[in-house]
Order: sequence, then C-alpha cells, then structure tokens
Amino acid sequence: MDDNYNKNQDTAKMNILSRFKNKFSQKHSRGKKIFSYISLALISSLIGASLSAAAFLYVVPNTDFFKNTPLYETISSTQTKPSQTQVSPISTSSKGGLTIAEIAKKVSPAVVGVSTKSISQYSDILGFSDGQSSEDDGMGSGIIINSDGYILTNYHVIQGAQSISVILSNKKTVSAKVVNYDENQDLAVIKVTTKTEMPAVAELGNSDNVQVGDSVVAIGNPLGKELLGSVTSGIISATKREISVGNTTQSFLQTDAAINPGNSGGALVNSLGQVIGVNSAKIGGEGVEGIGFAIPINTVVSKLNGLLKPILKIGIACVDIDSSLSQQYNIPEGVYVKEVEKSSPAEKSGLKEGDIIQKFDGKSIKTVEEINKIKSTHKSGDTVSVVIYRDGSTKTLQLTLTE
Repeated sequence: MDDNYNKNQDTAKMNILSRFKNKFSQKHSRGKKIFSYISLALISSLIGASLSAAAFLYVVPNTDFFKNTPLYETISSTQTKPSQTQVSPISTSSKGGLTIAEIAKKVSPAVVGVSTKSISQYSDILGFSDGQSSEDDGMGSGIIINSDGYILTNYHVIQGAQSISVILSNKKTVSAKVVNYDENQDLAVIKVTTKTEMPAVAELGNSDNVQVGDSVVAIGNPLGKELLGSVTSGIISATKREISVGNTTQSFLQTDAAINPGNSGGALVNSLGQVIGVNSAKIGGEGVEGIGFAIPINTVVSKLNGLLKPILKIGIACVDIDSSLSQQYNIPEGVYVKEVEKSSPAEKSGLKEGDIIQKFDGKSIKTVEEINKIKSTHKSGDTVSVVIYRDGSTKTLQLTLTE
C-alpha cells in the first residue's frame, strides 16, 4: 500500500511537472511570438520613422511650400558646408526685393545720357531774325528698351535738337536720331544710329501695382555729364498725382527720391529692379524739397506701339497762328512756316518760309498738333495735298511723306 501510495504520489508529481512544463513551454512559445510581434512592430516603427524622417529632411525641404516658411530661412541661414566655399546670397526683403546696390548694378547699364545740340536764332515769333544765333547744349537721360538701340526719354530732352548723342554706361558716345514723340505726354523714342552692342536692356514693371510707401530708386544724369549714372533712393509719396502740364492734365507717380535737371528721361525703379516710371519733373524753389514726378510706365507702354513707329517727316519749323496773332500781323489763321529744312519733303513740295498752311490732306487746320494727327494716319510714301496762303492768295501743293 505504501509502495502504491508512493507510486501514485510520484505519478501525480510527474503529471503536475509535465503540465507545468507544458504550460511553461506554451507561455514561452507565446512569449517568443509576442516578442517577435514586438520586435516586428519596433522594426516597422523604426523603418516608418526613417522614411518619415527622410521625407521630412529631403522631400519636404525641396517643396515650394516649405521654402516659404520661416523655418526654412532659419535652417538655410545656419547651415554651413566647411568643405565648400561659402557664397553670399542676394539679400532680399520679405517681398523678395533687391538691395539698392543690386538694383544699381542691374539697371544702371540700361540708363544712358542723352546729349543734344541745338541752334537758337534770335527772332520774333514769326521768325524774323536779327541775324544773331547761339549753339545750345542740353543733357538728359534715357532708358534702353531693346537690344536694337531704341531708347525711351522725355520729349523736352530732345525738343528742337539739331543733333543727338547717346552716352552709354561704359562712357562710349554714339550718335542717335529721333524715331517718334508724343509732345502732350512728354515722351520720345530715339534710336542709336551707330552700330554698337547695347550694354543692357531695362526690364519694365507694372506701375499699377505701386503703392504709397514702396521703396524706389532713381537713376539718371543730374546736372550734366560729370554726374553720369547717379543713383538716389526714396519712396513713392503718392500715386496718380494729377498735374497740369501745358493744356493737359496728366497722372504722375510722386517720389521723394532726388530728381534734378538732367535726370529727365531716366528710370524710376522698384525693389525688383524693374522700371516703373520715367523721371520727368520736380517742384523746386525755396523751402521745397523732395517732390519729384515720374510718368507711370503703364502710360508709356500704352503709347509704345506708336512711339516705335518712325515719325513721318515734313521738314518744317512752325508757329500756330491764332486769332490774336492773326489780328496783330494781319495774316490768316493757320500754321506759319518759320523754316524749311533743306532736301526735306517740304522743300521738295515747294513750301517756303512765310507760307501759312490752312489745309492739310483736305482738312482745315490751325495747329501743328492737327497736322501731326493727320500725318499719323498715313505711311511713308503717301502723298497729301497742302493748301497754303502766300502773298495774298492760296496755292495747293503736293507733299510726299517720308521717314
């Protein structure tokens, strides 16, 4: 009995140990599986984290979205590569603007000096000379608007000029001629006639986007050849400033950037180095400072097609005869011919000094402006009739327009 009891006890113990072992083995097996799951999860997590890190460190920084964040600018400014030579990037404002030095470097080569010579004869309004004359030198500025040598400037810079020279940024002087002009808008286009490569072409901006307070730079040639390529800076003081010029009212950009005689026709430039205006005038006088005006570039662009078209030539210097002058000199109203250029269409047609033009191309006229408007509807080679008053009678001449 004792032996059987002992055997039964031993058997029971073995069964308990066996079950315990099986349970332990099952738990251990499950532990292995759980550990495997945990390991797999950790590995997956690490791989995912690595891919996420790669996406963040490589893909995201190369997107425009990230490049526009302050974090990107901070990282970019602090990163260094000792093995490479560090190059200073262009300094920009929050709007991507250039520094004044960079604007000058970009735009100055496209701004030229416009030198003129004219001969003044001392005479009365109808051109009766006392025999005296003088040669006058003038100086202004201009903006190269294409690589063929077309230059934008003010009309008053080239008005009455017998000869025109352009001084490039490299100090080279070349000859030029008038292509066309708009006297009312005080705009003119001239063209270099000497074969030469233009040092730069100005980039035109959008003056409609200009706001009061925007930074601007004026580039031109104040007070003559000695100060070629002068650069001044300031802000836009006002937009769409209405100013009376002659018989018309024009809209200007107002700026406190220094503009002086000789700056006329030069560039008013925004912070991106784009021309937004043509410097044209300033208000001077005792107690007046920092009030300058520029023709908005969008106004200019609207006129460019006409200004780039060569003006048709007649070859006369004229005076408008209004009712007052008509009574004073006892002559008919019309356009009085003061001077006729040699070998010009006017001379070839038979026009003479002292003639009064009363009709042009079949239309009654009283001003030079009316003649120019009619002329602008024609092309080179067209022949128009000209009715003149001469020595108490009228005559009809045929005039062929040329460039």
